Amino acid sequence: MRLPRQDWYPRLEPLLGRVEKPSRYLDHEWGAVESQDGPFHACMIYPDVYDVGQPNLGIAILYQAINRQEGMSCERGFLPWVDMADLMREEGIPLLSLETSSPVASFDVVGFTLAHEMACTNIVEALDLAGIPLRAEERSEDDPVVFAGGPSVWNSEPVSPMFDAILLGDGEEGLVEMCSLVRDLRGRGASRSEILAALARLDGVYVPSLYQVEVGPTTTRWGKAVPKPGSGAPRVVRKRCIPDLSATDPLPQKIVPYVGLVQDRLAVEVLRGCARGCRFCQAGITYRPVRERPAEQVVRAAEEGLARMGYDEVSLTSLSTTDHSQCAGMLHRLNADLSLQGVRVSIPSQRLDSFGVQMAQEVGGSKKGGLTFAPEAGTQRLRDVINKNVTEDDIEAAARNAFERGWRRMKLYFMIGLPTETDEDIVAIPEVAQRVLDIGREVVGRGRKSGVSVSISVAVFVPKAHTPFQWAPQLELSEVRRRQALLLSSTHDRDIRVSYHDAEVSLVEAVLSKVGRGGFDLILEAWRHGCRFDAWTDQFDFSRWEEAARAVGIDMVDVASAPLSLDVELPWEHTSPGVSKGFLQREWRRAAQGVTTPDCTMTSCTGCGVCPTLGVDNVIWGDRHAR
Repeated sequence: MRLPRQDWYPRLEPLLGRVEKPSRYLDHEWGAVESQDGPFHACMIYPDVYDVGQPNLGIAILYQAINRQEGMSCERGFLPWVDMADLMREEGIPLLSLETSSPVASFDVVGFTLAHEMACTNIVEALDLAGIPLRAEERSEDDPVVFAGGPSVWNSEPVSPMFDAILLGDGEEGLVEMCSLVRDLRGRGASRSEILAALARLDGVYVPSLYQVEVGPTTTRWGKAVPKPGSGAPRVVRKRCIPDLSATDPLPQKIVPYVGLVQDRLAVEVLRGCARGCRFCQAGITYRPVRERPAEQVVRAAEEGLARMGYDEVSLTSLSTTDHSQCAGMLHRLNADLSLQGVRVSIPSQRLDSFGVQMAQEVGGSKKGGLTFAPEAGTQRLRDVINKNVTEDDIEAAARNAFERGWRRMKLYFMIGLPTETDEDIVAIPEVAQRVLDIGREVVGRGRKSGVSVSISVAVFVPKAHTPFQWAPQLELSEVRRRQALLLSSTHDRDIRVSYHDAEVSLVEAVLSKVGRGGFDLILEAWRHGCRFDAWTDQFDFSRWEEAARAVGIDMVDVASAPLSLDVELPWEHTSPGVSKGFLQREWRRAAQGVTTPDCTMTSCTGCGVCPTLGVDNVIWGDRHAR
């Protein structure tokens, strides 16, 4: 029997003085939706603490979309930190929503954001704390219908046993349709199985229980998911795609938090999608096509949001903001309008080949903090392999433009373990950083007073589903560590700071990216061994994952480092972002040859297949051209 909707805050409040950051668990923030009468109730959960999840634009978008519907209410939920979660279990308090402190298990629909692979044990923790059966097949007629969506749905198989339905792609319209269907069918007395069958008929909705896993000579050991006979489920579920971003709410972020957030600023999404075609980048494939928001709408949303919420910084967010055809004009206008208010206009990361004189002058306005660029590889050969389409001249020009216009600190992102990488490519990483630092010293001067510094952050390549590099192996741990040591020994200047990602975290991420539905056994066993908040450095414990893998008979190194043939049927091919497998195979072959592929928004169609398959097109408001 489902828990009744009632306010549990009187039982939660006495615990607040015993935990870190009690403000994580307070409701009634400025801008939150106060009226939550329903009668249909949904709870959207970000599986991490409030200060990480609250700034997430996806949660904000869905929260506003559902609350705009007549008779529907949507609340937020976050995973309590380990101190609070343990206390709640001791006191018999289930996972609660934020707005009304109602048990999450009392809602009609519970939705999870799949933000990244390392959140998988947090989802198990949230369901268990809520008292909702972990496996969808174990839920009764009265239990909530549990949805998932977000950027990491593209190999959802290892987490799919936990979900009744998974929404692929854009959620603004799709989630409202899913909630409306559940409301209407439950109101008519439909069974859970009837509701799931109806959900599977909606565009972009994958219902895992209607599929079975088949293993054969053309599959990996994890098999492939195919519709059960008579289920009526589609062989391939293709993503939802909103064709016109300007028709969506440009300012979903309306809540002012009590506590400092990880990204404590106003965020305005300026475009969705990226056609640059970096071959390692999952988002660059799965968010296609490119849909720009018109400049006028962006400027109005930024100014309205700042006036309403009181932030001193606005971030123009997207996968590649400087590619927006009207980016420089938007920045100029916002800087002119906001300069006297002490508001900074920022961009999360800049394209090196887009960072000309005008962009260097406009980004950040008068407040020059640090700049972030992502060359990804140290040599031109390897940048061509990954299709970065950035040259040495681009890097040097961007650095010079930045330093000449007042910037002093620069951060460069790279990866190690990319396909075809050699020691020469590793040694070249600090050489690129040294060249950038030398340009800064040439322009600004040497010594501490100049303030010139360069930092490099190096991630470990993780092969991702639906990318041209999905068939690639990941480096084994010993080789990752050897290359990291080579990187450090090749960096000689004290003004170049080096940081790199934990190789063991990247190994687990690669395993979760490549396994099929059977990988849920590993996730569940890892949680039983105490794994939660695995994306937090101080909480991740690789030994627990090793113990869990031994318990379920999985060799994690073998899974992560095994190459896959181009003709094998992969565990995630029944879910599609609209890009054809043939295009991905062609890009893999071009990578091996070191041949680049241009951005279709700046030249002509490159044949990825997304536009004809989904019936959508790139939406560009100004002039994009190769720069």
